[in-house]
Amino acid sequence: MTESGIQNRASAIEAKNKGSNKMRDLRSIKKLFMGLSLGIVVLAGAAFSVSAQNVTREARQLQAAQRQAQVAYQRYLRTQRPVDYHAWQNASARVQREQMQYQRAIALANNRGIYNAGYGVGGSRMYRIDRGGRYYNVDQRQVELLRSAVNQGYSRGYRQGQIDRQYRRSYNYGTHSLYRSGTYGYQSYVARDQYQYYFQQGFQRGYEDGFNSSYRYGVRSNNGFNILGGVLNTILRIVD
Repeated sequence: MTESGIQNRASAIEAKNKGSNKMRDLRSIKKLFMGLSLGIVVLAGAAFSVSAQNVTREARQLQAAQRQAQVAYQRYLRTQRPVDYHAWQNASARVQREQMQYQRAIALANNRGIYNAGYGVGGSRMYRIDRGGRYYNVDQRQVELLRSAVNQGYSRGYRQGQIDRQYRRSYNYGTHSLYRSGTYGYQSYVARDQYQYYFQQGFQRGYEDGFNSSYRYGVRSNNGFNILGGVLNTILRIVD
């Protein structure tokens, strides 16, 4: 073989080797991307699973705290002892702490796309409430209690307004203990300050109607007083 032929053969072998190396590199890169993609999927799945587990755990802890607070409240109603009152207050404080933890878990899950459909643990409906520009989530049971707080406040406020007018007292809903405490009808599966806020909103409007013998914010039915649905929706701002 001539020197020129030897050089040509060597160049051909070199080109073939380069092509083989290039194919190996492409296969290696492809495997690397497949590995990275699988890793991302596994990590995303793990994050999803951890967030869902956190929500479930926090929900169970909240439910347990609510049951304990209810038991403590019923015990206090029976005994009226200071020690049982303090036990109820401590149990209620725990409910508020657990409620905050549960809301944080829901918020984290929402950020990861787990509850974007608006449903919480076990398929229960979740609602987003706007309270003066601050938003928080509540479930079906909680939103019904907050609706009840507004209506209870209106009913009690109306009767108190009537009494003050009857006895020629000055217009001042803020002096009444029911308004100041804001806990009439309270149950511990919502935070106390949330219930108080909505009870007091209803009480103010009921008191105004009762004091003025009017029905600007509500109606009378079955010897009781109920706030109008439109007014209630304005107070309890549920965001879709």
